[in-house]
Amino acid sequence: MTLNIKSIILLLVAAVLPATAFSSPVMMSAEWAQNACDAWNNEPVLTNDLVDSGWVSNDDDRGFKIMQIYRTDCENSEKVEMHISEKDGKAQCIYGGALTNNTLSKKVDYVMHATTERWQQMGAGEYGPMKAMMFGRLKFTGPKWEAMQNMGPFKKFLLLAGTVPSEQTTCPQ
Repeated sequence: MTLNIKSIILLLVAAVLPATAFSSPVMMSAEWAQNACDAWNNEPVLTNDLVDSGWVSNDDDRGFKIMQIYRTDCENSEKVEMHISEKDGKAQCIYGGALTNNTLSKKVDYVMHATTERWQQMGAGEYGPMKAMMFGRLKFTGPKWEAMQNMGPFKKFLLLAGTVPSEQTTCPQ
């Protein structure tokens, strides 16, 4: 078997690069949040139902809602956030990434956190938001009544933890 110079270079590059260069982003890292934002925009229940219910328009006249999420067992990790805005008649994620807002509006914004194991369970559809909150598996701050009125979309949001590819054994940096 003979190898040409291009094949040899590719083999050397693959041997030198860390394995993480070829893997999915760490769950709840800034890169993962951007991918979750893209997945949000491709989910009709999120993009349509949250307009129909009026959820997305409750934005404190800021132009977007903020959802901050993190993994409780990753103590030194930063939160990530998603900004949701009404755009072209849809509840669109317009930003997913590192934390940009330290001040949230309790009337419109959300913070959600759980252990990695619980995020995995919710992402796999083992249970939805009602059970997650009732049994304390998902810690949640934000307008609870608004969330209760949007359980279908809330469940679709939790499923992003399982549908957006991620590496789940390492904590985000």
